[in-house]
Amino acid sequence: MNTLFARTVCAPLAVATLAMSMPAPAAAGVVGTEDMLRDAASASTVPIDRDTLRALLDRDDVRSRLEALGVDPRAARDRVDALTDDEVGRLAGQVEQLPAGGASVIGVLFAVFVILLITDILGLTRIFPFTRPIR
Repeated sequence: MNTLFARTVCAPLAVATLAMSMPAPAAAGVVGTEDMLRDAASASTVPIDRDTLRALLDRDDVRSRLEALGVDPRAARDRVDALTDDEVGRLAGQVEQLPAGGASVIGVLFAVFVILLITDILGLTRIFPFTRPIR
């Protein structure tokens, strides 16, 4: 091995690895009750409450999908009424984060197009007439 390479690359790399393995100092402090209550209150604000979840279950498309899956809409409504506040908050967060539906289909179509384009450029397929294979 080249000694110049060992001196210029390996030695600084060894020093950097050693420096990254050193523990970093940590700081901690006492958290007051008011701070904890304020944080808990801000975390428990639910963007969708039980009435909104009930309204979601009353929609025709949701009701028809539930019936297609074999779930009685009244039983689903009763289950929403039986949920605790924490469960309603988790369910509300999941409903808010779900995609609207159109973006996922467009994303899948774009991914298929890119995969076919790459395989066409690599010469594995011949789908698009505007590409030239690299082979």
